[in-house]
Amino acid sequence: MTLPTQLVLRALLEKPTEELYGLEISARAQLASGTIHPILARLESVGWLISRWEDADPHEQGRPRRRYYRLSPDGAVSAREALARATSSRNALSALRPGLAGGAST
Repeated sequence: MTLPTQLVLRALLEKPTEELYGLEISARAQLASGTIHPILARLESVGWLISRWEDADPHEQGRPRRRYYRLSPDGAVSAREALARATSSRNALSALRPGLAGGAST
């Protein structure tokens, strides 16, 4: 799992039942919107996310309609499990690499 995907999942897991629109997720994950939208589409395609378009009229709002995302119940469980695996994998790799190649240390 890529680091940007982990950041998006962590942002969504802050309040897993709350709907967030793209720019809110982007701000919480500290990633550009162009980075998060492919991630959101991928997570929705595997059933981890549910999305909907807002009902507001864009002309009345003076902005484009927002698409809201939230974790599905199974997606929240899967996201927590995937993040736990990613964290333990990262910790295991760190333990295997105490220094740089050739015996040099950082």
